[in-house]
Amino acid sequence: MRLALAYIGVVLVWTTTPLAIKWSSLGVSFVFGATARMTTGLTCLLLLLLLLRRRLPLNRLALLTYLAVAIQLYGSMLITYWSAQFVPSGWISVIFGLSPFMTAFMAAAYLKERSLGWGKLFAYSLGVGGLVVMFSSALELDEMALQGVIGVLVATFIHAASAVWVKQIDARLSALQLVTGGLLISVPLYFCTWYWLDDGILPETIPEQTLYSIAYLGVVATTLGFALYYFILNNMQATNVAMMNLMTPIMSLLLGYSVNHEPLTVKTIAGTALIMCALLIYEIVNRRQQRNGG
Repeated sequence: MRLALAYIGVVLVWTTTPLAIKWSSLGVSFVFGATARMTTGLTCLLLLLLLLRRRLPLNRLALLTYLAVAIQLYGSMLITYWSAQFVPSGWISVIFGLSPFMTAFMAAAYLKERSLGWGKLFAYSLGVGGLVVMFSSALELDEMALQGVIGVLVATFIHAASAVWVKQIDARLSALQLVTGGLLISVPLYFCTWYWLDDGILPETIPEQTLYSIAYLGVVATTLGFALYYFILNNMQATNVAMMNLMTPIMSLLLGYSVNHEPLTVKTIAGTALIMCALLIYEIVNRRQQRNGG
């Protein structure tokens, strides 16, 4: 029951996160928005650790795990923030929907999970077809939109690689320890990046919408969202964890369209539909393999 509730929580958080990321950079630089979010999240997590009287293990496996998590929290998220300037928020979730396929190949290679097969390769081909349509749709917007799509694709790959590495290390840390340790490495990197790109200058004014978005991302999406995500990751196969992307893309597209008036073209719908069909086929094949014992 706890696992199911955590799964639903992550789906809801991931549905709203792309739009909140876009709003968190309104009137400020993307790197400031990302740095402020992660700093807020780390502060909340450290306070939570103190309240619960929990400590962070510092053995070799724990440190390696924190590094693996930091790759996602810094590398993947920073690229996502940059890309969000140029693409509709819903597209971020759609492209992140491809992570199960990336995870499957890496899990098969490094975790020895039996996550490939002809059915899944067919699903992967459909997913690639959907991505091609999304590229075509981006070209109709402008050149920077295409770069944004490529950026989100790179961020998705880093996200999947981080998840597989965490599973491979298998340090058996709690979700709270995982995220806090990862942020302790990530936040100094964010500050260095902010100083490098923005000279560390605070914006003169921060719009209310931006401020609320940063607070939501820091307190809810980072503190709660990532903690729930790594709790699920610790208790499920890496490929199954990635399948939560089956639900979030459509919900994010509709949220961006209805709340932020983002374009919803025929090509966008077609590309999303192909990726969703690919994910559905992937899930059906995956469940059949599990029933048959692999």
